[in-house]
Amino acid sequence: MADAFPLGVSSPEPTGKPRWSRKVKADNIAGYLFLAPWIIGLLAFTVGPMLASGILSLTKFSGFGAIKWVGFENYDKIFQDKLFYTSLYNTSYYAFLGVPAQLLVALCLAVLLNMKVRNVNLFRTVYYIPTVTPTVANVFLWVWIFNFDFGLINSLLRLVGVAPVNWLWDPQIVKPALILMSLWAVGQQMVIFLAALQGVSEELLEAASMDGANNIRRFFSITIPLISPVIFLNLIIGIISLFQTFTVALIATDGGPINSSLFYVLYIYRKGFQSFAMGYASGLAWILFLIILVITAIQFYLARRWVYYESGSAPS
Repeated sequence: MADAFPLGVSSPEPTGKPRWSRKVKADNIAGYLFLAPWIIGLLAFTVGPMLASGILSLTKFSGFGAIKWVGFENYDKIFQDKLFYTSLYNTSYYAFLGVPAQLLVALCLAVLLNMKVRNVNLFRTVYYIPTVTPTVANVFLWVWIFNFDFGLINSLLRLVGVAPVNWLWDPQIVKPALILMSLWAVGQQMVIFLAALQGVSEELLEAASMDGANNIRRFFSITIPLISPVIFLNLIIGIISLFQTFTVALIATDGGPINSSLFYVLYIYRKGFQSFAMGYASGLAWILFLIILVITAIQFYLARRWVYYESGSAPS
């Protein structure tokens, strides 16, 4: 009987796995091997500690010795703790006033640095340097600037005949002073805004100019809507970052005066590593996680009303 297929024409592959399945498997294995360090780090340094802190929050543990299961007793004590509400208020005050101030300053700097002027790259570098400077060094610099006796700001105030201000040790002024300090390192937000501004369509700006729109009208009617996703990004990052402020308060004021700069993470540190109440501190940490989660979810919901995406889709 003659062959069913002419000479030189191979018969079709038998049914089953295709020829390239082995190569695909090898590529998948290679991909997982490349991801393995990140996955191991995520499990070991993020997911693992989170689960451990969740379990510890239901126990009484000093960090040494035996662990005693207490259920939700730590959470009951937290909601009866006056310092919990004080630290939460201080942190909320710092975050909800500091984030808009940071966004405004970073956006203004980005607009200025987006101009085509001489040596603009030098100015961009200068404004970004505080961001890469260690936080401890920045804080010590500002402690000197805010010093009551010989600080730079009070020295300038004395020159113009104004009484010096006890910036870091006045309960009414310490939080605004720390917010002012936080504006020193807005370089990261500034760079993100600068990248967004450089991506704004020149054609749209020129069309608006031909229709009679001045610079201010074009900025608020075209530029701001087009960079609104980046504003939203910096808003979310800023809120999460300022709610976790620790180093600034620890070094500059140690939570004083009269707990007026006792921020939430600093209070967690005190409970966990000074009072050795690890279970209590873990409960505080989980409450902070839930607070940030709720605030972020609310921001994503509200973003549908003011964030413009060229694709027409809003964040979900």
